[in-house]
Amino acid sequence: MEQLVLDSRTRLLVLTGAGVSAESGVPTFRGMNGLWENHPVEAVASPEGFQADPALVWRFYSQRRTGAADVKPNPGHDALVRWEAHLGDRFLLATQNVDGLHARAGSQRVVDMHGNLFRTKCADCRREPFDDTSVHPSGTVPKCDSCGGRLRPDIVWFGEMLASADLERIGEFVSRKDGTRLVFLAAGTSGAVWPAAGLVDEVRTVGAETWLVNSESAANTERFQHFVQGLSGQVLPTLAKLV
Repeated sequence: MEQLVLDSRTRLLVLTGAGVSAESGVPTFRGMNGLWENHPVEAVASPEGFQADPALVWRFYSQRRTGAADVKPNPGHDALVRWEAHLGDRFLLATQNVDGLHARAGSQRVVDMHGNLFRTKCADCRREPFDDTSVHPSGTVPKCDSCGGRLRPDIVWFGEMLASADLERIGEFVSRKDGTRLVFLAAGTSGAVWPAAGLVDEVRTVGAETWLVNSESAANTERFQHFVQGLSGQVLPTLAKLV
């Protein structure tokens, strides 16, 4: 197998998708066939769905919180922690996953592109999002302590924009001029969800070396220089040579 060399002249941007979490037992939307209890996923993961039935949305996310709390990081997560320890500030992890497994594994430089299942924010005021592991009884909608409005999971739903601060953090890392070479590695991604699917094109404009680790060919495989087929939990632990 080809090896990814991570030395003192390298900075590494990693993108992880649902496949990485699926190896820990976290169900993916695609694995749910786009349905949850016969509800379209959009009904529980969109602003319109929350407006129509916030109690249903909270039942869905309370169920997801309970399920995610029981799963553990896998060897793929652990490998990324070791890479970060080796590279320090020359490492950045952007994840499409909302389950918090990267942080639980020990990753520190993490951008939660699609939000975090274990954070909550207010739908009606500017209160800062806060860590929250609580689950709520069926039929209830938690209220904001600041304004009395409805709380919602701090998730980027269908039809919503990613946080500009997160995109800026990734952009600054990509364009950093510190004499290092940029390497981009995507793992467990379908290559079909934007804007994450376009990161490979963005990094190629600055001459990055690009790697894809996936159990199957992704929608954008041909845009990567290196494609290693396999489960990330099996490939990542031996992929990198730390120099």
